[in-house]
Amino acid sequence: MNANYYIMKTKFLTLALLSIVSITSVFAQDRTTVTANNSEISDNLDLRAVASIFGDSKNLEDFERRLNNPEVPISNLDLNGDNQVDYLRVIETVEGNAHLIVIQSVLGRDTFQDIATVEVEKDRNNRIQVQVVGNVFMYGNNYIYEPVYSFTPVIYSNFWVSNYRPYWSTWYWDYYPSYYYAWRPFPIFRYRSHIGLHINVHHHYNYVTVRRCQNVYNNYYNGGRRGNAYEVQHPNRSFAVRNVNYSNRHELDQRRNVRTVSQRGELATRNTAINGRNNAVRNETGRNTVSTRNNAVSRNETVTSRNNSVRTESATRDNSTRNNSVTRSENVTPRNNGISRSETTSPRSNSNRVESTRNETPRNLSQRSESNRRSEVQRSASSSNRNFSENRGNSNRKQENSGRSQGNSGGNRRG
Repeated sequence: MNANYYIMKTKFLTLALLSIVSITSVFAQDRTTVTANNSEISDNLDLRAVASIFGDSKNLEDFERRLNNPEVPISNLDLNGDNQVDYLRVIETVEGNAHLIVIQSVLGRDTFQDIATVEVEKDRNNRIQVQVVGNVFMYGNNYIYEPVYSFTPVIYSNFWVSNYRPYWSTWYWDYYPSYYYAWRPFPIFRYRSHIGLHINVHHHYNYVTVRRCQNVYNNYYNGGRRGNAYEVQHPNRSFAVRNVNYSNRHELDQRRNVRTVSQRGELATRNTAINGRNNAVRNETGRNTVSTRNNAVSRNETVTSRNNSVRTESATRDNSTRNNSVTRSENVTPRNNGISRSETTSPRSNSNRVESTRNETPRNLSQRSESNRRSEVQRSASSSNRNFSENRGNSNRKQENSGRSQGNSGGNRRG
């Protein structure tokens, strides 16, 4: 009984573990990770962006720099799966008046994959035609953009000179220029919205299906110089296998719901809207700044007017106080002649005295008036003493004269 119980228990635990493992595997199969590898490969490098930076470059070295500028990421390709965007090198081949410029992804040591070509040709009438052609394995058959630049690119002047040497990149796996550093690929939806900002909307990008430099490309293709490492490693990842019902990337863009990047008119509209929002923000900021300045000026003017009113009121009070002090100093009792003389002075002297008195404080005026009173009292006292002494002298002289007159009268009587 116990042996059968343990056997049944062991079988039950085994079945439970197997069911848990099977459920876990089912959920693991349903979970997917969105990276640049399992999305549509051709979504990770927009050829219109390639055509745009080609027309803005000074030479092919500058063109390669722009392709790999980490500050303005043009590419989002990660073909070797190391979670870093591949470095894109540029090599060139020349035949007659045609220049075939090949863009290759560096996947490892001496391992490269062609991504696209920029084909520049001058015809008999010295007209220059440019086509950016996607690799068949990556973009499908005849995926071609023909840019029409709004100005003559500077890079044209380098191609048809005497002793021209085709450009061949000197950079390779694990040996890159100083400006370059690897970055992680973006999610594809973010790359779609990002790359549209780096396509020059002043140029036109016409989609065509006829290749002008087919013979030059065939010579390059059959010459054993092209890079096909990714094709050899993953033969079932070609565009024809990935998208059975579409011939190339352009047809795929026309029929699928998600467009990789807007058309030229939509890009211009988006840039206009962005500029409009920026201008609105700048105008609003300017208006706020002006209103703030006006408010500050109004506050300053209000404060200034208040200060002026306070100063005027204080000056009025000071003047009234000074005038009252002067009036009190002048309206003293007429006990002495000095004050009378000061009161009978001319208006001009009074005005001068008032003007001089204004520059003094009421306290000084009161002290001066007090000193004037004391000096006048002293003057009156001295004048009283002088009058007293004069009266006394006069009385003495009168007594002497009376004594003399009495003596003379006595003498007369004696005679």
